[in-house]
Amino acid sequence: MKYAFIYPGQGSQTKGMGRDFVENFSIAKMLLEEASDSLKQDMAKILYEDEEKLNETQYTQPAIFLVSAMAHKIVEKEYGIKAEIAFGHSLGEVSAYCLNGGAGFGDSIYLTHKRGQFMAESCKGKAVGMQSVGMMVCLGLATNVLEEICIKAQKEGKQVWAANYNMEGQIVLAGIKEDLESVSDTLKEAGAKRTLLLKMSVASHCPLLQDSIPPFKALLETSINDSIIEIISNANLSLYKTKEEALQNLTQQLIKPVLYHQCVSKAKELGVTQFIEFGNGSVLAGLNNKISDIPTISINSVQSIQGLGSL
Repeated sequence: MKYAFIYPGQGSQTKGMGRDFVENFSIAKMLLEEASDSLKQDMAKILYEDEEKLNETQYTQPAIFLVSAMAHKIVEKEYGIKAEIAFGHSLGEVSAYCLNGGAGFGDSIYLTHKRGQFMAESCKGKAVGMQSVGMMVCLGLATNVLEEICIKAQKEGKQVWAANYNMEGQIVLAGIKEDLESVSDTLKEAGAKRTLLLKMSVASHCPLLQDSIPPFKALLETSINDSIIEIISNANLSLYKTKEEALQNLTQQLIKPVLYHQCVSKAKELGVTQFIEFGNGSVLAGLNNKISDIPTISINSVQSIQGLGSL
């Protein structure tokens, strides 16, 4: 059995996440306390009560990372399962790198918090007048057709980019919200089944995040080490594990699209036979089941951990 550990990104958060782990595993409670100390925030309150704050990107990102860390550490301690490869979706790539030897927990939780903050600040600086940034999912349209529409819109001065290649027929666009709305009808006329603006306060994985790269890279420099296993890059599908490679890949990832379904295919090429998803929900398992025949187990509850006994 060749395992790949995978980690979800922003959008997987829900109120109450992580409570099951904290109530049943001392290591999860310890991580929750350490996260609260590192960020000087009551993370239990953010996870369980303050949904508004949970959806602010500078808290969403550490909250998602925290729950992924709980799941990862519990499985590591209880089952000792080792992976040869890891990757994630957007923020999940940072989780993959940090949780597999790339950084200590305290540095990691702070890093994810600041990543969210830098992204929000970068987007705020790009919003002009009454315009704001956002993201929009497009369903049921061929990739090449969508990309051609984006290129044409850019030539007309619109700021829209393909940002997340989740699977064939499900691509998320990022950009100025007004511009996204303006290409929505064009996408539908070209054959898209549906377009939907997402509840996002940032425009991830596009040039609007250029200003977030210098401060994030500076923080990475002082926070990370080499990882102990190879990570698949969202931005270019390369395998990496050194600090220097991570500095390049984790910063470029901010302005490059997430090649998620291509990462899944890459893992299959590398001989992976089992995915284990660590974190809230089962977003990646849902995608994986449509992309690949490799099974995925989502570790998102005490009950799901017990299911690992069958591996």
